[in-house]
Amino acid sequence: QVQVVESGGGLVQVGGSLRLSCTASGRTFSRYHMGWFRRAPGKDQELVAAISGDTLNTYLEDTVKGRFTISRDNAKNTVYLQMNSLKPEDTAVYYCAVSKRFSRRSHEYDYWGQGTQVTVSS
Repeated sequence: QVQVVESGGGLVQVGGSLRLSCTASGRTFSRYHMGWFRRAPGKDQELVAAISGDTLNTYLEDTVKGRFTISRDNAKNTVYLQMNSLKPEDTAVYYCAVSKRFSRRSHEYDYWGQGTQVTVSS
């Protein structure tokens, strides 16, 4: 069982920045492929960003390209989502998840955190 814990959410004004962090338990963190998903009120869950275990592959959803960056520190068992130039439409609960493969499909992620709320006020 892999424990996944997110942190770093909060309330920020339009144009502001936040950095989300996610730690996952286990000695093989570098083998985990990690994803950040979000669910906004009244909308379906969507993949925001993903990163492979070796960091060679990354994915960013089109609406966050140029604003968000995903990175990881395998020595700290942590993945980050740096969010800049935040917009009201970024308001959502953000979830970190672990997969055995680099994937955009939520059903291929096996372990999930409880989520952290990001609210962008205008």
